[in-house]
Amino acid sequence: MKTAFQNYHARMKRVLDHIDRHLDSNLDLETVSRVAAFSKFHFHRQFTAVLGLSVHRYVQLARLKRAAHQLASKDVPSVTDIAMDAGYDAPDAFARAFRQRFGQSPSSFRKSPDWGAWLSAFGPLDNARSKIMQIIFDCEDVTIRDVPPTPVAMIEHRGDRASIPATRQRFLAWSKAHGLAPETGRPSFMVFRSEREPANPADYSMDLCVGTDQAIAANDEGVKADVIPGGRYAVLRYPGNTNNLEPAALYLYREWLPTSGEEARDFPLFCKRWLSPVPEASAHEVVADLFLPLK
Repeated sequence: MKTAFQNYHARMKRVLDHIDRHLDSNLDLETVSRVAAFSKFHFHRQFTAVLGLSVHRYVQLARLKRAAHQLASKDVPSVTDIAMDAGYDAPDAFARAFRQRFGQSPSSFRKSPDWGAWLSAFGPLDNARSKIMQIIFDCEDVTIRDVPPTPVAMIEHRGDRASIPATRQRFLAWSKAHGLAPETGRPSFMVFRSEREPANPADYSMDLCVGTDQAIAANDEGVKADVIPGGRYAVLRYPGNTNNLEPAALYLYREWLPTSGEEARDFPLFCKRWLSPVPEASAHEVVADLFLPLK
């Protein structure tokens, strides 16, 4: 029974991986059911029962999420191009769907994104993914490394998580202007200074960083020079969707650390990302290493 469940789970995960990688392609029921190797006559019910969303709704949300990323990045020339990429035949149809989901028109979102609405809008998508994309860790996934100090440019985020995307966009704009954009290949970091869901949302605290040893001039964005300290770290790689690293962090603290004979050092847990920080990258493009400081 366990093997059968694991096989079923793997087939559903294969479907979500395929959708991530083929948002520009035909993702109708017949195509997606073939990826899962399920009968198309039953697959839509299976998908909905497991993820809580229909295939059509899941694909629509995934495409709208990418469209929101493109609008916020301001690198795509027109809303029409974004509408076509999202699978809409006309910009007005895209605009209606976007406004219904976000409470803003695409052009208004491009000028001033409401990131609180953005997080709420994609709650169903993230919840669906968490049901099937969960990664099971074991002790062999954790390595202990000696890491040198890492100079970084850093911006602080203090306050409700709903405003993180606005902080991230401000930091990304500064990084691009100073030759430190994700596409340059420089690593980016998130230093977690509070729990993911504090009792008071206003108490949430984290730092966003990008690796650089260049001098940081005074600026209106609040970016400053900092150093992530070197030393011994337990390192856990988290492939795939890294919007929620909480399961990996809980594994390190609840399961690995108590049985490892190690003791945590007085510095926060942090992650190091490659390619591009969320929300710019697609889920399958991001790899993160989670670092737990050790004495």
